[in-house]
Amino acid sequence: MPLSGPPPPADPSMAAAVRGTVCFAGSEEADEAVRGTCEDASICKRFAVSIGYWKDPYIQYFVRQAKERKAPEINRGYYARVHGVSQLLKAFLKKTECNCQIINLGAGLDTMFWRLKDENLLPKKYFEVDFPMIVTRKIYNIKSKPPLSKPIIESHSGESFLIDAHSLDSSRYSILAADLRDSSELEEKLKKCNMDTQLPTLLIAECVLVYMTPEQSASLLKWAANTFQAAMIINYEQVNMADRFGQIMIENLQRRQCSLAGVEACKSLESQRERLLLNGWETANAIDMMKVYSCLPQADVRRIEGLEFLDERELLEQLMQHYCICWATKDSCNMGLSNITF
Repeated sequence: MPLSGPPPPADPSMAAAVRGTVCFAGSEEADEAVRGTCEDASICKRFAVSIGYWKDPYIQYFVRQAKERKAPEINRGYYARVHGVSQLLKAFLKKTECNCQIINLGAGLDTMFWRLKDENLLPKKYFEVDFPMIVTRKIYNIKSKPPLSKPIIESHSGESFLIDAHSLDSSRYSILAADLRDSSELEEKLKKCNMDTQLPTLLIAECVLVYMTPEQSASLLKWAANTFQAAMIINYEQVNMADRFGQIMIENLQRRQCSLAGVEACKSLESQRERLLLNGWETANAIDMMKVYSCLPQADVRRIEGLEFLDERELLEQLMQHYCICWATKDSCNMGLSNITF
């Protein structure tokens, strides 16, 4: 369908769906623009939760309720994203029997740690990395709200429990501020929080790499592939950005002083796979979010489609075709990680 009507929002399928994204365009203005999208994304998630798309009893403690309704295609886009990432994550946990660690890069105000604890699916350790400003805010919320702090305390064992304005480290959960452009600094800070390079490791990056230059994201991907014996990465971000719809998305973000420095890798699903393979990963897959949507449990998809009337199916498809989930594995231990799929 030709693009018609008003241009899509800055990050249309998720309404600036950057969950604490780390922006490395090189200016404080650019960083600030992306930090703002962390708030946008969290508000959109809370709205989708409030009308029943999925359950998340913890997001209310991090972000206020939206002042206005979000479009149905935005809510369905979030549903596909949250459930798509979760499905791969849980497949990794099942494959490793939770004897693993998770590192969420650019985690923002994500609530996955608490939801996994409720399902008795916590890995041996869950790490989050983000901007100092976002980390500070998250830790403040955790310290001041018992429904957030209590599960961390309950899961903790041993004596070492560190918390200050810019970091939190318990035996099962850590939040730390680090610059993803500097792999040495990142590794050093993670190791201080007892990251174990011998453990199977899942890394998550949602709308993170696209805000780094190709050289910076390549360095991060190589570090991850070379550091762990058995690892998987889940990357959610834009795709098919060379067409007219993609160009409008880029222009709208630029108006917000937010440059997609890494958009070169987002030309196609093939360019997404190629980047992973060129940077040390043994297997790589990429599918657009419309395909992800079709792979989710269809009984639940029918349930959420009954929540709101969708006026333009074509717009939903356009939005979903410009985002993708990529996942790659490295499996020196022959654990069967390459078999993980939708």
